[in-house]
Amino acid sequence: MIAHLALDQILFIDIETVSEHPDLTMVPEPLQDLWQQKGGRFARYAGQEWTPEVAAETYEQKAAIFAEFGRVVVISAGFLYRSEGGWAMKIKSFARDDERALLHEFAQLLDQHYSDPSQHYLCGHNIREFDIPFLCRRMIIKGLALPDIINVTGKKPWETAHFLDTMTFWKFGDIKHYTSLSLLATILGVPTPKDDIDGSDVGRVYWEENDLARIVQYCEKDVATVAQVLLRLQGMEMIPSQRIASVASQETT
Repeated sequence: MIAHLALDQILFIDIETVSEHPDLTMVPEPLQDLWQQKGGRFARYAGQEWTPEVAAETYEQKAAIFAEFGRVVVISAGFLYRSEGGWAMKIKSFARDDERALLHEFAQLLDQHYSDPSQHYLCGHNIREFDIPFLCRRMIIKGLALPDIINVTGKKPWETAHFLDTMTFWKFGDIKHYTSLSLLATILGVPTPKDDIDGSDVGRVYWEENDLARIVQYCEKDVATVAQVLLRLQGMEMIPSQRIASVASQETT
């Protein structure tokens, strides 16, 4: 799909997000009121009455997808390199309860190794609509400078060609079409391990089980899947699972 794509210059990324607080009662009062305004739209679309119970339930289900009410708990990043047997992949995760430290570490990675949008690429599934905007907003909220490669403020569409979005590729110009990573991988014959959690479980696993390691594992598998999907979209062979390795993650509690 992209001629002469330098595979070893791509950073494959995925993020996992949760609500900023365990439940709506712990949200500061001004933001509680603002959630009533934003969250109430979901109830109206579903034809529900906006009760306190619905507001609380909607916060638990939806807050993680909004940078104003959610936060990042895991960022997994992977890169391809040539090995004796062909292409191989290494994946590293940044996982912290301290979101500012987590974002700072990831920003350092980008600044040090993926700083040139004319030479480097970021690849993910729905990266343009979710991962990149979410990271930018949370970095600004936490007072961090945006790395050049993700700072797209004022950029024209052709100036963001370094974002390789597997969902956008699959749209083939159909702007209303949405395909999940799981569906795309399945139809392309990319093996996707059946985990005990999916995206809807991340908040529960974080707030109730306090199990960052479990979320890291889920996130890293998505990064590996995105890489395999990109290779398939390029008409290339996939990487054998034994040549995909996870390196030591940055984890704290």
